[in-house]
Amino acid sequence: GGASAGGGASAAMAAAPRWRERLFALYFISHIPITALIDLQPLLPAGIAPRAVSGAGGRAGAQWFKAFIYCEAFLQLPFFPIAAYAFLKGGCRWIRTPAIIYSTHVATTLFAILAHILFHDFSKVEHAGPQTLRERLALLSIYLPYLLIPLLLLFTMLCNPHYKHVEKRKRK
Repeated sequence: GGASAGGGASAAMAAAPRWRERLFALYFISHIPITALIDLQPLLPAGIAPRAVSGAGGRAGAQWFKAFIYCEAFLQLPFFPIAAYAFLKGGCRWIRTPAIIYSTHVATTLFAILAHILFHDFSKVEHAGPQTLRERLALLSIYLPYLLIPLLLLFTMLCNPHYKHVEKRKRK
């Protein structure tokens, strides 16, 4: 684990939040195949992506959405194994700044996507989208964990004493 056995209450307060680290590791590990096999499909040339997947990704043909997908491909996807490693190993303070950047970026993009799901008029687009409130809420429920876990990650990196504390190296 990320906490040492000794040190009393202050060490326990500054210990890495192990259950959250395990959740974050699972999130990043599971995100690798999801991103590679589903999320990045709209970037493939027409006719290459499987029909079921291209139909799902095609509903979001807007250029702003494609920009988010490029960010996912070239910024987020390379970060996933690094973050998974850090959180599986546990107690890695060096992940703090990259995790803050990642979680802030993802929360920002997810707010835009969730607003689009809730408020866009999909009746006027080429690809089918949610029409009823029930369909919108169902789609929202699929995306919501991808907002909530990055927000928990951001909160953890900003507020947990383990990640806020910078170790000073002792000179011998």
